[in-house]
Amino acid sequence: MKHIHYKNSTVSYTDTGDGPALVLLHGFLENSNMWKHYITEFSKHYRVITVDLLGHGQTDCIGYIHTMEDMADAVYAVLEDLGITEAVFTGHSMGGYVALAIAELYPDAVKGIVLQNSTSKADSEERKLNRDRAINAVKQSYANFVRLAIANLFSEENRERLTAEIESVRNEALKTPVQGIVAALEGMKIRKDREVLLHTTDIPVLLILGKKDPVMNYQDSLSQLDDTNVKLITYPDGHMAHIENRETLTADLLQFYKAIL
Repeated sequence: MKHIHYKNSTVSYTDTGDGPALVLLHGFLENSNMWKHYITEFSKHYRVITVDLLGHGQTDCIGYIHTMEDMADAVYAVLEDLGITEAVFTGHSMGGYVALAIAELYPDAVKGIVLQNSTSKADSEERKLNRDRAINAVKQSYANFVRLAIANLFSEENRERLTAEIESVRNEALKTPVQGIVAALEGMKIRKDREVLLHTTDIPVLLILGKKDPVMNYQDSLSQLDDTNVKLITYPDGHMAHIENRETLTADLLQFYKAIL
């Protein structure tokens, strides 16, 4: 990992390969390690940047709430430090929210967006209540919250098939400090609805959904695509396409990158 100093703290990132820039943004309770396979594959053709988002991995917390805009600013600071003026942004779940915030705040820096198991919609009232319940659960029993949260990201069929992978994801998630978890939950809870961006942007956008995603309801997610040019790819599994559908996702992402770079 490499590091930049940012707002009296440290933001950590990786920088691998040469060519047009790809920025890979992890989700909640994840870090840059989730992209190891993809860094290896993509860096054969592209310059691949991964960033540990605020309060995750080796990046420090900067407050009690990390908004998606806060995270977008930190990612942009890394790109500025590297002299990268434009990139394609791929975000898993929370990383997708950050990618959309970057597209709104720094549109000239964005060549394309991939929303992997993510959405442009704001939290519903029910989901906001669930965030509050999660915050209470984290404060009461951090380890139990993480263990349950990770298993519930996979489709039911894959929870037995991918036991080793799930344990690995859990171990990485347990490295996330309580403050980082709470700050991200608070930030996701208050994030802006950016569905309008899908209707107005000229930036190529790819949305990847899982039919059995326990986090992002598949049918609800489809409604954001009406009257847009967003490309949709659907997988048969859960919220963790980068693990549950690794080879297919690798090929689909490379095809999207090739078409726009």
